[in-house]
Amino acid sequence: MTLRIYHNPACGTSRNVLALLRACGEAPEIVEYLATPPPRAELRDLLARMGMSARDLLRRKGTPHDALGLGDPALTGEQLLAAMEAHPILINRPIVVSGRGVRLCRPSDVVLDLLERAPAEDVLKEEGVPFLRDAAIPGDDPGLRAALAAEGLPADDLGEPGRSFFAYRTLGGTPVGFGGYELLGRDALVRSLVVLPRARGQRIGRNLLALLLRRAFDAGARAAWLLTTTAPEFFGKAGFRREARAAAPPAVLATREAVRLCPASAVLMTRAITL
Repeated sequence: MTLRIYHNPACGTSRNVLALLRACGEAPEIVEYLATPPPRAELRDLLARMGMSARDLLRRKGTPHDALGLGDPALTGEQLLAAMEAHPILINRPIVVSGRGVRLCRPSDVVLDLLERAPAEDVLKEEGVPFLRDAAIPGDDPGLRAALAAEGLPADDLGEPGRSFFAYRTLGGTPVGFGGYELLGRDALVRSLVVLPRARGQRIGRNLLALLLRRAFDAGARAAWLLTTTAPEFFGKAGFRREARAAAPPAVLATREAVRLCPASAVLMTRAITL
């Protein structure tokens, strides 16, 4: 099957994905969808193959999203598709089609899910940070537990149900950190996020967090929550805002992390999970 990318050359994420595809030796068919907008039937097919709703694919920043009132929850998927057909800038990017599936590749690291092979050496994005590969790990993974212990982060409940954890490496195989979330319906409690000391100062943390939030999004979460005593500034730069505990969903407040493992002084923060 021909590899295809629905590409916007003005978008840094789209350029990063295309660059990685070429670094893998691929020569994808490039569809500059602003110049050649896909018809509605094609959009409908792409959404079905991605397992996404039309609203999931809508782009807000730099588009007429708000002017067109597309935030109205009463609008149907077909109405949103009609808007994307008429204003292709509303289509988020890049979408990649391969023999292994179809993905909206945000963050750009997600394109690795679609490739049979990847470079065996580190590849940097335009902004100078490395592409990351994540791997699911169990809560009793010794590397995860050691990293959390070194940072004084809670680890007593890692083996309980409903938690997902990941180890992160560069394409060259260098371990850079760990992260996880506890899925609570459409909410996800982000936890166990740590960048290994040797990987700090390379802007890897925000990249790692973006990939973790994408995995939570794919699992059904649309809002992320976290408790932190040491890193509110870091999370604030990643789009999280402080929130009073009384405003958190009951399921978040009932977690062991909120009830027992984090001190009352921990800052509660939240953000929407969007692509």
